[in-house]
Amino acid sequence: MLDIKRIRTEPDAVKSALTKRDPEAAATIDDLLTMDADRRKRLTEIETLKAEQNRFNPQIAAIKKAGGDATELLAQSAQIKAQIAGLEGGVRESDAMQIAALSKLPNLPADDVQAGGESDAVEIAGLSRPLREFDFPPKPHWEICETHRLVDFERGTKLSGSGFVIYTGVGARLQRALISFMLDTHVSTHGYTEIGLPYALTRESVTASGHIVKFAPEMYHDAESDLFFLPTAEPALVNIHRGEILPPGALPLKYTAHTPCWRREAGAAGKDTRGLQRIHQFDKVELFRYVLPEDSETALAEMTNEACALLDALEIPYRLLRLAAGDISFAAAKTIDIEAWSPGMGKWLEVSSASNCTDFQARRADIRFRREATAKPEFPHLLNASGLALPRVVSALLETHQNADGTVTVPAPIRPYLGGLAVIG
Repeated sequence: MLDIKRIRTEPDAVKSALTKRDPEAAATIDDLLTMDADRRKRLTEIETLKAEQNRFNPQIAAIKKAGGDATELLAQSAQIKAQIAGLEGGVRESDAMQIAALSKLPNLPADDVQAGGESDAVEIAGLSRPLREFDFPPKPHWEICETHRLVDFERGTKLSGSGFVIYTGVGARLQRALISFMLDTHVSTHGYTEIGLPYALTRESVTASGHIVKFAPEMYHDAESDLFFLPTAEPALVNIHRGEILPPGALPLKYTAHTPCWRREAGAAGKDTRGLQRIHQFDKVELFRYVLPEDSETALAEMTNEACALLDALEIPYRLLRLAAGDISFAAAKTIDIEAWSPGMGKWLEVSSASNCTDFQARRADIRFRREATAKPEFPHLLNASGLALPRVVSALLETHQNADGTVTVPAPIRPYLGGLAVIG
């Protein structure tokens, strides 16, 4: 949620920033300010009336003590009390309207985030390593999966409909190995605390994280319980400390979690959905940090590097993109995408998004911290990153490390998780 004080004091800057990502949202700022001015006017009137009412109290007491008639003053006091009650009701209504309006506004993009949409991403780091030169036509991952019975696409569809798959045999073990490798690296090397999360969230939770506003069509929802299945671990990790004031010295907090994720992929019509590219249920390892506001840009760079380190270890080429303002998530101020090269498909695959959400989610979830025991509570900055998303990592790994004889060389870091298996096939 945006800070109403900043909107009040820097309206032009706020409108300019919002215009980069959502001109319609920027157009609502003037109405919000009018609403805010009306609310503040009522608060001033309430304070004036309360001061006037307070002046009556000693007069009424003195008249009663002297045995006089205070009927007229009591009537005036009662009238003022009624006026105050009416104004306070209006303020409560204004508060609700203001919160509703603020809840619909996305985060302000950072100053270095360019305007534009999906096609306006800027490459900020080129190839991490040279692309492999094949002396044979590389196959797409779905052919490799079918050859070695790693994934059963047909039976996945039979069980749950299109967009669902069954990992089998070495395919299931490979996914489990990658998850363990990622979690172990983040915990042992990068200093994260592993978290086991529920896979469904209340409406309050997905509202606090900001996902309910724009991401609702993508989320699977159980109407009877009003629970939302995780589209990512991010909203759950936001809400761990919802409504809390973190004590001095608590920050930074660094969490990592593996969860299945569910997405409807409502906008996938017309896009290439073969293989593991756009499935409705997939596994992902998430990175999440609560940090001091002044540390969030450094934290974003660190989290991006931590995700990249996994791809380096797996010897998968990748590049980094800074997304345009119109393509970042509702809560993000800046997002860096990591794209892995898929030689069998001949295209880049997003395997991680690292986002700095500044204090936006902390305000929505009422998460604060104190620098010292007597200090005023402040809002921390919250950041998230995929570390990494499994289906596309599996795709890129199989295609990158395939051999001319149809086998696949297993990258050295995950062989211990596969009982020493060095080659698939």
